[in-house]
Amino acid sequence: MNNKGTTVLIVILSILVIVAGGMLIYKIANNNEKSKDVIASDVTENVNKDDKEIVVEEKKIQIFNGNDRSIAVMIDNHSGAWPQANLNKAYLVYEIIVEGGETRLMAVFKGQDLEKIGPIRSSRHYFLDYALENDAIYVHHGWSPQAQSDIETLGVNNINGIQESSDDFWRVKDKKSPHNMFTSMASILKIAERKGYATTSNKKSVLNYIASDVDLKEKYGIAEEQTESTSTENKAINATKIVIPHSTLQTVEYDYDENSKTYVRYARGKVQTDYINGENIQTKNIIITMCDNYTLADSEKKGRQGLKNIGTFDGYYITNGYAVPIKCEKESRTAQTQYKDLKGNVIEVSDGNTFINICPQDAKIEIE
Repeated sequence: MNNKGTTVLIVILSILVIVAGGMLIYKIANNNEKSKDVIASDVTENVNKDDKEIVVEEKKIQIFNGNDRSIAVMIDNHSGAWPQANLNKAYLVYEIIVEGGETRLMAVFKGQDLEKIGPIRSSRHYFLDYALENDAIYVHHGWSPQAQSDIETLGVNNINGIQESSDDFWRVKDKKSPHNMFTSMASILKIAERKGYATTSNKKSVLNYIASDVDLKEKYGIAEEQTESTSTENKAINATKIVIPHSTLQTVEYDYDENSKTYVRYARGKVQTDYINGENIQTKNIIITMCDNYTLADSEKKGRQGLKNIGTFDGYYITNGYAVPIKCEKESRTAQTQYKDLKGNVIEVSDGNTFINICPQDAKIEIE
């Protein structure tokens, strides 16, 4: 083979070597990329699997959260005041007897932006005990002599509507005075800021809420017979209708609604509704505390009442169609009330609003 042929052969072989080498390199590189994709896919899949195993959404209590300070508002419960505005928005509502056999309400709100609250009435001194145990700003329109004295002595952060402008406390025209005074949450917070009151609080709830429904039947078992003696047993009883006579004038009834798992409230035989939207007043929980009231020997001779609420008293906790007897313990006017079962354990309370009815010890409570 001449030199020219040898040169051509060498060039051809070189080209073949270069092409083969290139193909080999491409194949190796391509295999590496596929391997990376497989590994990445496996890692992603494993991470996703791990994420699904690790991420567990914790159920949180809805009725009492955040650090907004509670706002306790005295609500008129005379029949002339019905219907009241936004009781369903309160996380707690206390009902206690006042003069003349009437009852008055104290609605406790937290983190609610409400345009209308009321009708608002004057303070009675024993309601202060429950405002204080909730660390609440106390809102009222007027006061009894004892309430005025106690507010000043105890240093209660209070807002008296009589002392405020008609822009913040106003009367509506479709109700008769004195059962027609209203305010708003914006007005309350504005006045509180002007007075230098704290509007946040880390005070824990009076009630031991859990983030689910409490099943009293499962927790305590069911009493064999539903009689008056069951109040001394640490057992649940059926509670689809509850009748609470605060006085000969004022009897309250709660009827259980299976669909909503709440109790519809009645007073003097009439269903209670909301002033703004007409919805029934309903509550998830009911607490009954049985302690005696008495008539004060005040100078005005108006039959104003006192309340013997320091100590340990019988009561009931009611939720989801069942009731259990409890003990209600309050050590002082400012101490938080402890609600315990008959074995001394603090009761668990369903996540939802609560009406606390404080009635005489000899009241004939009906639970069926």
